[in-house]
Amino acid sequence: MGISIWYSIWSMARTQTLVQLTEEILAELDELRAREGGRSRSELIREAIERYLAAQRDETIDRAIVEGYTRYPPEDLGAEWAARASITAENWDEPR
Repeated sequence: MGISIWYSIWSMARTQTLVQLTEEILAELDELRAREGGRSRSELIREAIERYLAAQRDETIDRAIVEGYTRYPPEDLGAEWAARASITAENWDEPR
């Protein structure tokens, strides 16, 4: 049991960093904290950064998918089948 406690503490180790905020942002952040039950500033800022990083990862994946489909577009076998069926069904002997 003692090992799992130390592992939890070690895995949660953090580095402190200085973040400069305007008075307006700080006031709005503190207002939000009060409405949400007093979460810490650090917790809210950490959550905002995590969301930002996750969004960046998602955008990178999206760009890679679009690039892949742009380089190698999928074959639209359904459209080809529909075109062939339409041509076959056309009455070619009747003048227009």
